[in-house]
Parts: sequence; structure tokens; C-alpha cells
Amino acid sequence: MPLPVSPPWKTGAGRRKGPWSQAEIERLKRLYGMKPDGVVARELNRSVESVRRMARRVFSGDAVSGPWTASELDALKNYLGAASLETISLVLRRPEEEIRRKVESLKAEIKSKPWTPADLQVLKRLYGTRTIQDLLLILGRPESDIEAKAAEVCLAKDKGFQRRRGEGSGVKMPRWTPEHVEHLRKLYPDRPNLEIAKVLGRSVKSVVSKAHDLSLKKSEVRLRDMGRENVEVRYSGSRDGEAEA
Repeated sequence: MPLPVSPPWKTGAGRRKGPWSQAEIERLKRLYGMKPDGVVARELNRSVESVRRMARRVFSGDAVSGPWTASELDALKNYLGAASLETISLVLRRPEEEIRRKVESLKAEIKSKPWTPADLQVLKRLYGTRTIQDLLLILGRPESDIEAKAAEVCLAKDKGFQRRRGEGSGVKMPRWTPEHVEHLRKLYPDRPNLEIAKVLGRSVKSVVSKAHDLSLKKSEVRLRDMGRENVEVRYSGSRDGEAEA
């Protein structure tokens, strides 16, 4: 019996070669700059050089000039701390010097102000993997305001992020005791994660991670409540954004 022939795009370590599908390109657009090139390559099962080559093609085009649009500014803030200036320049199609000037202008906008639901969602999404210097620019708030709100909603830096920055001595979550695990089992199905985190003295991420390890699930009632809360946060500016991610 003849041996099966591997598809032509599979070679060596299994890296895909050949034409990129539209689905791959769309995924590249979402990932590029948000994760290191090597990680993007692994997730797409492509070589790093293939990823970089396609990124140059995907984001090529006429250089952008003139006033910054709101969507461009949001994109810039999203990439700050995750991508190099060169990568941001490629994605936004603006010169690096112009991006530097825009970043400098963000420093002048830092001030205390009320937290909107959208701002709180950005904080929850980025706090674990961005430095405080990046968050100052992204959120336009002073360090004291950011750290106070992060503590209020039980956020913590990602361990992997701390290791990469050589910050292994950062705040560590206490070990899960049998009593805390049992408490988590009782609370998790019907209570908000933020409330559980405050009761157990942990970060929300720690609560979610441990619940995942234990295969815990939210009750149908809680899931319906979460859906309603998320809709309210998304479409109402009157809430302080306490729905669960």
C-alpha cells in the first residue's frame, strides 16, 4: 500500500506554505502587532518571514496624512505597548515621526475624569499586559486613578507579562486552600466574578482561571443576567461598567 502523500503546503515542522486564504488574512489583520511575530506565526502555522511578508502586503497602500480620525486614534492606543513603532507605522500607514508626535500629544491629555463603561472595558482588557506608562496614554488618566480602579475591580498583571519584563517579584495570588476552593464552588454558579474575587481576596482573572480548572459553570439564571448586564454596559453611558467579560 503506498504511503499517504502530505498536502503540498505541509513541510518540515508542519508550517503551511502556498497561497493564503482569506480567512488567514483576516486573522492576520486581527493578530499582527497585538502579539509577537513568532506567536502570530505559530497560531497561523506559517513561518515568521511568511507572516511579515504578508503583513507588508496587507497593510500596504498610500500613506495617510492629515488630521487623525477617531478610529485611527483608537487603533493607535490599542497597539501602544504591544507593537513597535515600526509596526504601528506599517499598520496605520503613517510615518513613524508623525506617530511619535501623536503619542507625545496624548501625554498632555492625561487628567482625572469619570470612568465610562467603555473605558472600564479597555482597562479590564489591557491592564494585565500593558505597563502603567502605556495605560496612562491609552486611558488618558493619571497612574493613581488607574491603579485605584484596577484594585477596585480586582485586576492583576499577567504572570507571563511580568516574567517577560523581569518582574517576577510582582504581587502574587495566595495559594488556593481547600476551603477557598469549596467557597468558589458554592459561589461561582450564581454570583458575579467581581463579587467572588472580592470575597476571596483574589483577582478576577484568578477566579476565572481556577473555575476553568475545576470545570465550573455559571447557572442559566446568571448567564441571562450577565447577558443583560453586558448589553446595558454596551449601550448605556450611565453604568460604571461592572458586567463580566
